[in-house]
Order: sequence, then C-alpha cells, then structure tokens
Amino acid sequence: MATDLTAPRTAARPDVASIQRRTLRLLFTTQIIGGIGVTIGISVGALLAARIAGTAVAGVAQSAGVVGAALLAVPVTRIIARHGRRPGLVLAYAVGAVGGVLVVLAAATRWVPLLFLGMLLFGGGTAANLQARYTAVDLAEPGRRGRQLSLIVWATTIGAVAAPNFAALADRVTTGWGLPALAGPFAFSSVAFVLAAVVLLWLLRPDPLLTARRLAAASAPAADRPLVAAAPETAVAAEAPAEGGPARGGAAPAAAPVKVRAPRGAGMRAAWSVVRGRPAARLGIAAVAVGHLVMVAVMAMTPVRLGESHADADVLRLVGIVLSLHIAGMYAFSPVVGWLTDRLGRRAVILGGVGLLLAACAVAGTAGHHTPRLSVGLVLLGLGWSGTMVAGSTLLSESVSADVRPGVQGLSDLIMGLAGAGAAVISGFVMQFASYPVLNLLAAVAVVPLVALALRPVPTRAPDEEG
Repeated sequence: MATDLTAPRTAARPDVASIQRRTLRLLFTTQIIGGIGVTIGISVGALLAARIAGTAVAGVAQSAGVVGAALLAVPVTRIIARHGRRPGLVLAYAVGAVGGVLVVLAAATRWVPLLFLGMLLFGGGTAANLQARYTAVDLAEPGRRGRQLSLIVWATTIGAVAAPNFAALADRVTTGWGLPALAGPFAFSSVAFVLAAVVLLWLLRPDPLLTARRLAAASAPAADRPLVAAAPETAVAAEAPAEGGPARGGAAPAAAPVKVRAPRGAGMRAAWSVVRGRPAARLGIAAVAVGHLVMVAVMAMTPVRLGESHADADVLRLVGIVLSLHIAGMYAFSPVVGWLTDRLGRRAVILGGVGLLLAACAVAGTAGHHTPRLSVGLVLLGLGWSGTMVAGSTLLSESVSADVRPGVQGLSDLIMGLAGAGAAVISGFVMQFASYPVLNLLAAVAVVPLVALALRPVPTRAPDEEG
C-alpha cells in the first residue's frame, strides 16, 4: 500500500526520522502528564458528584466527561485539519483545564449545573490523550506504525497508575488552602493539563501532520499538484525544523515553498464521505468503536456485580484490585500489541482482539461470585480492547491520505466516545432489569457484526488514490 512516506527522497525532504523520534519522545512525556490529569480527576469524580448532586446522578455526571471528550473531537479535529496537530492538542488540554476549574467552583458553590458543565469540558483532557496516538502515526514508517502508536497508548499506563496515589495528597494539600473536600484533585488536573499544553505549544515543532502533507505534496507528480497555494496555516514550508536552522536532510534553503494540498473538508460529513468509500477505514472505525463499547459495558457494571456478593468493607478494596488488573490489560501490553500489528497485520490483530473480547464475556459472564475468575475476565477484556484500539487506529490512519486524515480520526473518536457513553447508560438498565451474565451475553452479540466486517475481503488501495 502506497503511503505519504514511501516516495523517494527529494532534495527538499527533511530528516523525517529525527523529527519522528523527537515527536515520540515529546508525546510520551505529555501522555504521562495528561494521563495523570485525567485519572486524578476521574478517580474522585463520582464521589464529588454524589456529594453535590446525590448518588442517583453521580454516574450521569461521571459520564459527562466521556460525552464531552466525544463532542470536543469535532472542533479539535477542525483545528487540526486546518492548522496542524499542535494547536488542536493545545486547545483540547486548555478546555480540559477550564473544565477542572469549573468543577472546583461547583464544589465550592454546590451548583449542580456548573458541575455538569465542568465535567463536560473536563473531557478535553481525554480528547487530547486520544488524539495524541494519531499524532504518533503521521510521520511513522509503514512497518512501524503499530508499534509507535501503541507506545503512546502505553505511556497512558504510567499516568493512570500513578494518578490515584496523588489524589489523596492533592485533596489534603488543597483542603489546607480552603478548597472543599474532593475538589483538590481537579485543581491538580487543571495544572497538569496546562503543563501539557505549554510543553506541546513550545516543543511540537515542526508539526508532524503539516510535515506529512508537505512530503505528500512534494512527492506527487507536478501535474497532480494543486494550482492554488495553501493557506498560511497549511503552508508547512514555513515550519521551523526540529532543532532550528536549516533542515538536516540536505534541503536547499532557497527552494520555493511547496504548495500543499488544501484539505477537502474538515467536518464530520466530509470525513464520513471519505470513510464510506474506503472499506479499510470503515473496518478501523468499527474496530475502535465496538471494542470500546464492549469494554465500557462490561467494565462499568463490574463494581456493581462485586457489590452483590461482598460486604461493604471489602467492596472498595476488591474493586480497586479488579479494575487495576483490567487497566493493566488495556495498556501494559500495548507495545506487544503494536508489534503484533506490524508483524501479523492489522486485520489479524483486530480479529485476535475480537476473540479476546468474546473470551472475556464468556469468562466474566459465567464467573458467578468467584472474584478471581471475574478478574481474569476483566484482564481479557482489557487485552481485547487493546487489540481493537491499536490495530483499528493504525488501519484507519493509513487508509486515508494526510489531507483528510484529521477529520476521519476525529470522526472515529466521536463515534467511539458516543458508543462508550451509550454502553454505560444501557448497561445500567440491563443490570437492573436482567443480570450481569445477560449483560455479557449482549456484549458478546454486539461483536458479531465486527467479525463479519473483518472477515470480508477488502481490495488493496493506495490511501492517496481518489475515489
């Protein structure tokens, strides 16, 4: 499959390998910072919402962050498509920081609408973390895309594991400053988001997406290049190289700016029109969305299942252990999943992830009140999610050209977020009116269409080939 970076080097080609290494190091660092910001707030979000608004709406307030992350994917994607990755990621983190501040104000005033607005905007941190995985693919070599994307996913593990340990400290410190109880973690989240935004704004240069567009335009035949010069925000010839000064790839400093293909539309409708004509892109979006739906549906009700068979004194401890194992399954093995994605192929790893999701539903759904077996099911659930997320995201990114890639990726994150939020809501009703085994059965059934789509033969087609 031809890609943006498979064309022969030209005299104006920058040192792509050096830019990519620097980008990965930067993203790895900001993913840790952003992961701490997201998780430290989420770890106490339901408790804070229960104290302000009551237990009945605590889950709804918590899911507002998921919905916010999905909806924010739309404006963030538009900015990325027009101006590059850096301003889009910075905006997402900035919105998340504002959301954290609003949650702190809601805790101080006990104003419920402000709490919901704050949680909605707090999803900006999650939106930035999700978009970062696509940033790692823009300049990656075709044979290393899965591994480099999974490396950024894996970096989230560090923040997710470390953050709960900071929550109690943040609460103690800010309580001494006069903030209400449980508001401190959100204040620390805002600080973490601002720090990640500043680091990206300062150091993510040159922008990887704009560089990829420039390479694609430079490698295209002269007759196929657009006659209209790109807008200033997409004219990446003006981007500074990684270390300042002239590019190290032997670029001619006096070369005329490359006319970059202008994006053909940044909205969700334009992105869907592209996806509709590319079966591989449809499979990538479906893998990410279905894997997330199944994971959220089963994971969200697992604490309730544990509460049915254990005393209150033991429930929180067991929930912490089981969900920690689940998170480890989601993130800790993502580098291995990325290596398999490059080694075995995207479709094979998607099918492997589907198999793990089905095994997870079978094990968890038949575990009864046997907590160790339920823990095994949640680990398999995390591994299955990792397979569909890493392989699906990689397949999606390489199935479309650089000029429409941000819009398609934003569409994927929007669908994934809405699928997860819907699964969280529906799973509660299934648990109330049926049972945990029935929930796992329905989750397994939801995977069947993805299996059919993954097994369907798809013709190989270059991502830059027009429909």
